[in-house]
Amino acid sequence: MKKIILFPLAAIMALTVSAQENPAPKKKNDKPNLANRANDHLLFQLGYTGWAGIPDTISTKGLSKSVNLYLMYDFPFKSNPKLSMAFGPGIGSDHILFSKTYVGIKDLTGTLAFTDQSDTNHFKKTKLATVYLEAPVEFRFSSNPETGKGFKFALGVKVGTLLNAHTRNSKFENKSGNNINNYVMKESSKRFFNKQRLSGMVRVGYGNLSLYGSYQFTPLLRDGFGPQVRPFSIGITLSGL
Repeated sequence: MKKIILFPLAAIMALTVSAQENPAPKKKNDKPNLANRANDHLLFQLGYTGWAGIPDTISTKGLSKSVNLYLMYDFPFKSNPKLSMAFGPGIGSDHILFSKTYVGIKDLTGTLAFTDQSDTNHFKKTKLATVYLEAPVEFRFSSNPETGKGFKFALGVKVGTLLNAHTRNSKFENKSGNNINNYVMKESSKRFFNKQRLSGMVRVGYGNLSLYGSYQFTPLLRDGFGPQVRPFSIGITLSGL
């Protein structure tokens, strides 16, 4: 009788110890713990930018760039924590480079002039910069929402309002390329530009590093004030926090 009682007690103790050493695997329907996850609140983007629809009469040169910084708030779906929506404010800027080209941003003309001055005195380098206050909205997927690591994908739009448009001209020289005056001239005006813009964007990456692309649906310049160019950019995104 004692053996009959001791045997099941020993079996129960052995199973208890085994369960402690080998915990049961997590069920598929167990919800991940998102308390300490990385929400990708901060996005910093650096990329190449260009103009779609640019006419042959306008010649850009050099590595034009886009620099963006966003602070976003991420809200996971209750039904599927791998999916989320994110939105927040930020600053987006494009810097288009020209060579031996006059950009008449302060001219009192009907259209914005892009004049080739290679056969006369000119600035060797000209940069046209536009800066926007933006509000991006993203639909996000994260393969590992608990850690923030793994494959990530985001698709969204951003609405922006123009804060500043200016040119920076440097290295004044003659048509032979000889230096006349090594000074910088800055001019600023928003008259030729659309005050709002709407852009689409996509990001694909792993962990805190991803590739991004964006395309502006609205023209850069106001209707009738210049060519209907639309900025686009491709580059890298560093995310965190």
